[in-house]
Amino acid sequence: MTFTAKDVAALRAKTGCGIMDCKKALTKADGDAAKAIDFLREKGLATAVKKSGRIAAEGMAYAAVNEAGNVGAVLEVNAETDFVARNDEFKGFVKTCAETIIESKPADLDALLKCKAAGCDGTVDALLKEKIQKIGENIKVRRFDYREGVLGTYIHAGGKIAVLAKFDTSADVAAKPEFKEYAEDICMQVAASNPKYLVKNMVPAEVVGHEKEILKKQIIDSGKPENIAEKIVMGRLNKFYKEICLVDQPFIKDDKLSVQQYTDNIAKKLGGKIAIVDFIRYEKSEGLEKRQDNFAKEISDMLK
Repeated sequence: MTFTAKDVAALRAKTGCGIMDCKKALTKADGDAAKAIDFLREKGLATAVKKSGRIAAEGMAYAAVNEAGNVGAVLEVNAETDFVARNDEFKGFVKTCAETIIESKPADLDALLKCKAAGCDGTVDALLKEKIQKIGENIKVRRFDYREGVLGTYIHAGGKIAVLAKFDTSADVAAKPEFKEYAEDICMQVAASNPKYLVKNMVPAEVVGHEKEILKKQIIDSGKPENIAEKIVMGRLNKFYKEICLVDQPFIKDDKLSVQQYTDNIAKKLGGKIAIVDFIRYEKSEGLEKRQDNFAKEISDMLK
């Protein structure tokens, strides 16, 4: 019995399996769709896809750099339960994904799944299906990013929060143990204080304008005249910047210093220049609803 491209598409729609897997199944089944589904189930592929319809809102955030310290990745991988998120099989998969991102630098999630998994013969997608089948829960690589250059990482509470930060400094400074401690401190700062921006001039004008309006209304409503309110707004705006801009935040290990002052002190101590260039902070399940009657749209989109 022969089959057409429409038959492959129909089987894919029913099972969610990849095109090549569906084509192989139909070939083995001589074009019989029912037998092809049985074949896919026997191989564990259809089972894995069926499990992918379940919500994955636990998991872990993770960050790592290569041995040279010049390429780093941060990612979030989700599972259905916290129990599985603590499983060594799951943790190993997350680590493999990070190593693959560092090695291959994929452009997006689809590209990552097609990459050869680090230290494995097959792709990340094949490894993912294998882990879903073995562990018995849905697993989703939700998001990732990577950076190149002088880097630092920090993972909080075993994967609740992961941070990757990039710095501008000389190779001599970057090689010193004191710098590595500094880089971890900055990543820890990002994890704990959750800054939204690096410096003031990165804050969008509409965000600043909105905050000014709120502050001004608060002050006028308290009975202050408008001309005085303007001056008070500027003072309170500085406090706002200290909350949302990393370099202006009080340093968590010594709140008498700002993060910028701490950076300047370390740079002077190490005899060079240091600048924070960028940071990425992933918090596990951030923006995701867990299993409820009304699922978050993001989960629905992820599991289509």
